[in-house]
Amino acid sequence: MAETDALRPEQLGTYFVLMEAVSLLQHAVEQQLRAEGGLSYVQFQLLARLADAKGRLTMTELADGVVYSRSGLTHQAALLEKAGLITRGPSPDDHRATLVTITDTGLALVAKVLPGHIQLARRLLFDPLSGQDLHALGDIMTRVRDHMRTQPPRSAAPRKRRTGTPAVRAAEE
Repeated sequence: MAETDALRPEQLGTYFVLMEAVSLLQHAVEQQLRAEGGLSYVQFQLLARLADAKGRLTMTELADGVVYSRSGLTHQAALLEKAGLITRGPSPDDHRATLVTITDTGLALVAKVLPGHIQLARRLLFDPLSGQDLHALGDIMTRVRDHMRTQPPRSAAPRKRRTGTPAVRAAEE
């Protein structure tokens, strides 16, 4: 089968069910995080990763972990830093790297929103699953994620070089 051939009906149906379930879960999570902590989902991911790391991570490590663009991460980090939830500074080991550290205020905010986050995930995602379903879903999604991770993360992908005049670039896009 050529890569451009249409998906089989079962593949297409599975794709749409997965995307709808992810969208519904992400929307509910966004609502909970905004209501309880004034955070976006990406901001929560960044804070949770930093809290879990029990120390510092580089901006690249954060971007790779949450699969977010460098520029988007820089913007989100600036918002979190302005709110006093993280600090950023140069790495003593690599002058090109920026280290990000969660503050005590950031840790407290994660602790505040985490119970509602867990409750929501349990209610929407895990309650309808049996133990066997959970194991199978975990195995399947781990394989899919690992396969997708064989491609370079967005933060490590080479940046596209812009050539030509702005009019030529616009026509190319």
